[in-house]
Amino acid sequence: MRIGLYDLDSKIPNLALMRISAWHKAQGHETELYLPILHETYDKVYCSSIFDFSDKSYIQEDMILGGTGIDLTTVLPPEIDQMNPDYDLYGYEHNIGFAMRGCRFKCGFCVVPRKEGKAHSKSTIRNLITNKSNSDFLMLLDNDFFGNPNWKDCIEEIKDMKLRVNFSQGLNIRIISEKQAQALASVHFTNSSGNYKQVTFAWDQIEDEKTIMRGFKRCVEAGIKPYQMQFYVLIGYNSTEEQDLHRVMTIKSLGADPYVMPFNKKNKRQMRFTRWCNHRAIFNTVEWKDYKKAA
Repeated sequence: MRIGLYDLDSKIPNLALMRISAWHKAQGHETELYLPILHETYDKVYCSSIFDFSDKSYIQEDMILGGTGIDLTTVLPPEIDQMNPDYDLYGYEHNIGFAMRGCRFKCGFCVVPRKEGKAHSKSTIRNLITNKSNSDFLMLLDNDFFGNPNWKDCIEEIKDMKLRVNFSQGLNIRIISEKQAQALASVHFTNSSGNYKQVTFAWDQIEDEKTIMRGFKRCVEAGIKPYQMQFYVLIGYNSTEEQDLHRVMTIKSLGADPYVMPFNKKNKRQMRFTRWCNHRAIFNTVEWKDYKKAA
């Protein structure tokens, strides 16, 4: 069989498609990333969408669909979910996976608790290092790393294996304890490319300012430098323009980097604000009040 794997909107290698590819290869089938022009040549096409706002117009009726951008109920069959990822599908040289699933919180803008349930352990760190390249870099997809009952073991494994780790979904700085901040400071955290030290947190709501500042202080006291911290900033979700601006400028004043995530990508104001903040050269030289006049 010839299998097409359609990654509709992932910004990183799609783990589900990599596992589907591995399973089909184990059955002796041929797999590749889907090419629309070759649609008629595939015996089966799987399509994965991560975001509900993505353009679905290229999806064909005969495709097998999955992902949070499609629905919250479809999951991989156990025999596929347990497969090690096929890294050759993307030519990805590093390691990627979940040590835990779910989340302790039920934020109104997030589908994770509805899709994955409460925070629970999924895998050891060692079992995620499966790329034949022998890379020491791991991209963790955990949505609530410190919500993992086994987070201490994960930290020890990361240190024992001398891994560089990217916490790709960000960490919850609102409730980070002093011990957790110290544990985080003890590992080699990196950006998504693994080429410089960076750890990402989130400041999604204006009312969290007090707990954000407390967590920031704990991280600095543990030895994490402000310039090593990036903050996802959700804008337009029960927030005003003034509140969005306050958060990004507060983060900047701390010496950290804000990275704006618009709640509504069809909202012109939110997208304009996003372009201003996430373009570092503009953000560092042009004030918002001047940018929005000119944009």
